[in-house]
Formats: sequence, structure tokens, C-alpha cells
Amino acid sequence: PRGRCHTFDASADGYARGEACGAIVLCECVVSDAAPELLGSAVHQDGRSASLTAPNGQAQMGLLRASLSSAGSAARELALSEAHGTGTGLGDPIEAGSLVAAVLAERAEAPAAAVGGVKANIGHAEPAAGMTGLLKLAAGLQSSVVAANAQMRVL
Repeated sequence: PRGRCHTFDASADGYARGEACGAIVLCECVVSDAAPELLGSAVHQDGRSASLTAPNGQAQMGLLRASLSSAGSAARELALSEAHGTGTGLGDPIEAGSLVAAVLAERAEAPAAAVGGVKANIGHAEPAAGMTGLLKLAAGLQSSVVAANAQMRVL
């Protein structure tokens, strides 16, 4: 309603559309300091949920655990997570809860992990939404600076 996506903010009231196009090249080549190394990946279908806009928390936890397993990493090693974060009062809490249950709960002794959501910065880029999140994550890893969620005011 306000024309902005308030990802993970208490005032989240819906998503704002955006437009984007991006590409990333995956190759078996020497990894330089300029390019982060992809250690693993996972794909998961959200499965049954209450509605089109209600994510399935169990499916999200499964995806997070599968991603870490594919990368050969432990939850305590995760420093940054780029979330889907649509900015809805229904979806964001489910997604945050899944992240806490699958990853953060296992990090008792580890430093805090940053969580980002590119939609707060550029809107929901529809089919390019995942790519924009991946590019934001890669840029953050490359520069060691995490872009803030633009509309974050109150948790």
C-alpha cells in the first residue's frame, strides 16, 4: 500500500513490485578474490501451504538444511543469509521462524549471522527475484559489506 517492501519490519503490509535482470556465470575455473566460491546449492518446492502467499515453514527448514549439507557446512559457519523476505505480515514471520529453527538455533556459541532481503531495497522483481538476491549476496561476500534492508525500522 505504501509502495515499498518492509522486509522483516513490524510495519510489513505487502510487497512492492520491482523490475530486474541479472546473470551469473558458473564455471570450473580458478577462483580469484574477485569471485566468491559456490560451495553447494539446493532446490526445494514449497509444498502444501495455507495459500499462495503463505510459505511452508517445514519446507523452508528442509531447504536450509539441504543447502548447508550440500555445501558441507555447519549452521555455526553461516555468516549471512539472503532471505526471500517479501515484506508481508504473514510470510516474513514464517520465513524468519524457519531460519531460526533450522540454522540460528544451532549457533548458540557462534557469532550472530546477518540476514538480508533485497526486496526491501529494490522491490519484488518477480521471476528475477532469486537472481537479485544471489547477486546481492555475492556482492556482499566480495566487498565484506552487507547492504542494509532499506525499510527496516522496527523488528
